Amino acid sequence: MIGALMYLTSSRPDIVHATCLCARYQAKPIEKHLKEVKRIFCYLWGTINTGLWYTKDFGFELTGFSDADYAGCKDTFKSTSGEAQFLGKKLVSWSSRK
Repeated sequence: MIGALMYLTSSRPDIVHATCLCARYQAKPIEKHLKEVKRIFCYLWGTINTGLWYTKDFGFELTGFSDADYAGCKDTFKSTSGEAQFLGKKLVSWSSRK
């Protein structure tokens, strides 16, 4: 299930954070983790027509954003950071890492 969600993150950046949180516990999941995975799938079903759409008529202004939570994981005390780049108002690149 996590593998399918990871595949979907390439076109659905809105599920990246929740999917990565669930992936941390895939070796020994408990009931709480399985409920969260089911919740992500329910969210995807409810937003099935949502995705990244690009048209020919967008601007060429490049804008970037980044954020980090220093030692935000209560289990490992590792930080999570992310960034997004927009060309005009369209998302062209993003990343997130722990």
